[in-house]
Amino acid sequence: MIKAIAKLIVALNGNVKASQIAAGFAWGLLLALVPVGIIWVVLFIVSFFFKHNHASKLLVMAVFKLIGPLTAIPLDLLGWEILHIEALRPGLTVLYNTPLVPFTKFNNTLVAGGLAAGIVLWIPVYCITRALIPLYRNTLAPRIRESRFVKAVKKVPLISSIAKAVSSLSDVHKAVN
Repeated sequence: MIKAIAKLIVALNGNVKASQIAAGFAWGLLLALVPVGIIWVVLFIVSFFFKHNHASKLLVMAVFKLIGPLTAIPLDLLGWEILHIEALRPGLTVLYNTPLVPFTKFNNTLVAGGLAAGIVLWIPVYCITRALIPLYRNTLAPRIRESRFVKAVKKVPLISSIAKAVSSLSDVHKAVN
């Protein structure tokens, strides 16, 4: 987990494209909203075919999985509404009668709600995160780096090890590019 945090800090403060970090945030949210199962595994594998920052994906996914129980009721209600749309019933019936597809549990209200919410939120999360990254890089990051609090926190052993990991990753990233 420390490596993921370090890689995200390097990405936010380095030359990693804002679009890649934003895509990682969006993928992380999508994967966090879908309950772990076959659909989650398929989405996780599919995510590797797209260019994005994997550290941001894993970190956002971990954070949102922790607060997942708070989103369970709204996602369940959303899934129930989606699964009870009369126009979707024939298509859902065909899917359910297709071999192996029922094992994805697509007809579970949490799975349907999480998948729908993740897909709907993907573009807004991407756009908002992409807009916030330059703002962070240009205004907030320099202030944070120079603050007395950060300088004091860097003296803590665990934090100093993270700082060393970040600087070594940053050096490697600069050498590669």
